Amino acid sequence: MDGTQGAVGDVLTADRVGGPLGERATLVQISSAFCQPCRATRRILEDVADMVDGVVHTEIDAESHLELVRELGIAGTPTVFVLDADGRVVRRAVGQPRKPDVIAAIGEAVA
Repeated sequence: MDGTQGAVGDVLTADRVGGPLGERATLVQISSAFCQPCRATRRILEDVADMVDGVVHTEIDAESHLELVRELGIAGTPTVFVLDADGRVVRRAVGQPRKPDVIAAIGEAVA
């Protein structure tokens, strides 16, 4: 986790992420077109969202949303935010996550 915008405690709304927030948690993935780890990250986050009721996965293309990328201080893709039901950032991570880590972060978000 880093201290830039989009840090733990910040709030991301449905408008900012381009889709509805999950009833319990939201997995927001910032990706780029030629990013191989982004594809694997997408599969992991979709799997977790399918496993846990009330959790949704939203993917944002970095190149199409440069203003948001700058606001959030995104330095690399994939970057993943785990949001609670209110859109508050519970976790932020750069790189391909491990499925158990994503599940643990959702546990924090719904606690």
